[in-house]
Amino acid sequence: MYKYLFGPVPSRRLGMSLGVDLIPKKVCSLDCVYCEVGKTTKLTLDRKEYIKAEQVKNELIDYFKNNPDPDFVTFSGYGEPVLNIKIGEILKFIKQIKPKIPVAVLTNGTLLFDSEVRESLMLADVVLPSLDAASKEVFNKINRPAQNLTIEKHIEGLIKFSEEFKGKIWLEIFILPGYNDTESELKKLKELILKISPSSVQLNTLDRPGTVQDIRGASHTELKHIVDFWGLDNVIIIAASPTRKNIKSYRTDTENVILETISRRPCTVDDISKILGKHINEINKYLDVLEADGKITTVKQERGIFYQLKQK
Repeated sequence: MYKYLFGPVPSRRLGMSLGVDLIPKKVCSLDCVYCEVGKTTKLTLDRKEYIKAEQVKNELIDYFKNNPDPDFVTFSGYGEPVLNIKIGEILKFIKQIKPKIPVAVLTNGTLLFDSEVRESLMLADVVLPSLDAASKEVFNKINRPAQNLTIEKHIEGLIKFSEEFKGKIWLEIFILPGYNDTESELKKLKELILKISPSSVQLNTLDRPGTVQDIRGASHTELKHIVDFWGLDNVIIIAASPTRKNIKSYRTDTENVILETISRRPCTVDDISKILGKHINEINKYLDVLEADGKITTVKQERGIFYQLKQK
């Protein structure tokens, strides 16, 4: 079992995606109210070698020696991947040993104001940064940033990166009704989309309980209304969770093990991850499908959100 690699994960956007996790749980520049990994425990802008590059490289060598090539290698995981100062070195290494495999980076985009961060991502094929707010008030309410991180820095970085990066930028906007779907905020977001000029804008919303109680996911109708309101050609709604079943990397045996596990007792995502020896991000992809299919449900207890079988 690998410590820093996970999957391949059945990704809605990247097919069979091998995850590379460069950050311990949960080190991030944001503490978003909707985060599927959970509450940020170390809120920081400090970049350092949180996980040693050589250890990640050794796992990559072993993986590619013993497994078929995935559709993508994706930097994601427990926290913000660009906080690891060695991300550029590891990205270059992947391109050297597997030049034909595209590499994606899932980032909240908040550190792109730093020229060194932007430079470290130049070899990526796809970068998926986030932009959930266009105003200070909404940014602070949804994303709850680290000290000294402002919406102005966030926007500045996204625009500069879009001017320099030669690959594809898939800008993700996470819609939370009552937070960032007012007409005023949506107009400002459209203005920023036009300035950033990404390859595509991907509307996402809540799949499961967030880190606070008063939030819900947007319906497909609400998301479609936003697409129509913006009137832009490059905006898409990310496919519904059950479509993951059509991805070749989706494993029914993993789904069955999760169902067998929570049939014995309700479990948190952390519990399931430890029992199965799989990364939280991988577990969450399967929980998406199971919840959408009506096979499982959630209950909030003192220790967190627990998953259990849905009673028939």
